[in-house]
Parts: sequence; C-alpha cells; structure tokens
Amino acid sequence: MFTAGELVVYPAQGVGEIERVNSQQIGGVACELYIVRIRANNITLMVPVANAANVGLRPLIAVEEARRIWDSLQSATQKSIHTGQNWNRRFREYSERLKSPDLGVVAEVLRELLLISRQKDLSFGERRLQEQAMSLVTGEIGEVLKLKEEELRDDLLQRYAPAPVAEAAVC
Repeated sequence: MFTAGELVVYPAQGVGEIERVNSQQIGGVACELYIVRIRANNITLMVPVANAANVGLRPLIAVEEARRIWDSLQSATQKSIHTGQNWNRRFREYSERLKSPDLGVVAEVLRELLLISRQKDLSFGERRLQEQAMSLVTGEIGEVLKLKEEELRDDLLQRYAPAPVAEAAVC
C-alpha cells in the first residue's frame, strides 16, 4: 500500500505523487482511493486501492534499473531499425506499448521512434507518441537519478539527431 507523499508511476501518464488516500461511497460500496497528482500535466487521478496493481500503478524503478535503461538509450544510437510496416500499424503498436507499466518497454518505443526519425519524417501521430515516450522515460529516470528532465531530453535528441548531410563542393 502506498502512503501520502510517496512518488508512484501510472502507466501512460508518468510520475505522480500520492496526495492522500480517501474513502468514498461509490454505488453504495465503500472504496479506498489513491488520489494521485501527475507531475507532468498536473492532472489528478483517483485509483482504487484494491485495483492499483491491475492498472499498473507502481513505485519508481530502482536506481540500478534507471541507470541500465539510460545507458542502453545512450549507447544504441547507431542501431538500425526496420520500418517495413506502415505508420498506422506502428502507431497502434506503439500506443499499446506506451501503456506498459515496464519503463524498459516504453524506452524501447522511444528508441525506435528516435531511430525512425533519423531516416524519415515521423507522422503527426508518431511525433506525439515520441513526445509522450520521451516525457515518460526522462520524467521517471530524471526523478530516480536526480537529474533534470530537460537535460536528459536534450542529450537524447542530440545523440539521435540525423547525421549532417555533406554539401557538394560548388565550383
């Protein structure tokens, strides 16, 4: 059970803080609810205590896991990726994977989108997914490793930036 003031992660939303645990009557049944304020967008979620694990509410990852995921993102910038499926199928697949409570899965989506964006322009939907994945990954890793989310984001965007195109010499 989580307590007030504890940081947690809600899938597809990111890092939040348990503001309090409330008891409410819903349909004549007493329910215990976590009141969670998501840091990235300041929204408030009410998560039934009994259902918290089923919806993926979890504590922040361990420092070692955060370092492993961050190191993996930093080192796999030259990995090649096959983009054989169309953007619509990728969008659906990535949307589902972003709902995972496993940050490693979300980081893989981010890596794939960053690598695809090196080869071609992302669709509007894919750019939105990339922004969401970036926020989820850098938000939690920044919190765990005590680093600024903006610096993590800038580092990844720089590492995955397309190689500059050499201009032909003009005579």
